[in-house]
Amino acid sequence: MPLESRPLGRGFAREIVGLRLWESQDEGTIDELRALWAAHPVLVFRRQALSEDELAAFSARFGPLERTVRTDWASPARSEVTLISNLKDAQANPIGGLGDGELQWHSDQSYMMQPATGAMLYALELPPEGGRTYWVDLAAAYAGLPDRLKRAIDGKRGIFSYVKRLAGYQGVDRVISEEAKRQTPPVLHPLAHTHPVTGKKALYLDWTTTIGIEGMDEASGQALLDEIYEAATRPEFVYRHDWQIGDALLWDNGFTMHRREPFDPAARRLLKRTTMFLSCDRHIVPEGILAAAD
Repeated sequence: MPLESRPLGRGFAREIVGLRLWESQDEGTIDELRALWAAHPVLVFRRQALSEDELAAFSARFGPLERTVRTDWASPARSEVTLISNLKDAQANPIGGLGDGELQWHSDQSYMMQPATGAMLYALELPPEGGRTYWVDLAAAYAGLPDRLKRAIDGKRGIFSYVKRLAGYQGVDRVISEEAKRQTPPVLHPLAHTHPVTGKKALYLDWTTTIGIEGMDEASGQALLDEIYEAATRPEFVYRHDWQIGDALLWDNGFTMHRREPFDPAARRLLKRTTMFLSCDRHIVPEGILAAAD
């Protein structure tokens, strides 16, 4: 029986109805999900009850799981699972990372030469207010750009730096190991890609990480990026997700950005995330190169 799904928001996100992700899914069901995900960058599954092993097993059906460079955020029980949390242990040490502050528009792992563009986030504890997440469809955003902006970015590559990303974090989240620093030098990625399934062009952006455009002076590059970001994040391109406990959400970082609202730091919030290397046959998978040293 075909999967039941329904559009959410303006339609680029879809809710998959009635699927129990803790159960083993047959290959036919996974193929349907792969096809849906290629066309809809955000897939939502409600009312899930997943162990870390079940979360990892389902995620791995779409591509090899990645172990984040932020090993300090990894689950002690399953290293492929990242804890997104403002909670602390009995010694007042953070459990996971990314706390409770606002997170601006970004695409996970854009600072890597070969980013793991697939991601899944599973909600276990939520604040009573705030903490909603927004996704922007960068294929629709590219289509909506004025022709002069499409011409301006044609063939251009953005400079993506984890140093800028870190500067936007709070407290201990800004601190990374020397090994993590070695794994995250500035890289170049094209600012536009073509989706291998739909044939649509899409932007590849990250407000928290881009520091310029290759071949342009700093002021001109930043001015162009600012104009693109303003055009790309118009409300008609955005899906807002109001989290419920038990939500599990798949998204494709290859043609989306997302951001999070702040929430009361005294409230508890715990989500678990996996990241996976998606196939370039069905997804936009940026291939970066090292940026030239200053």
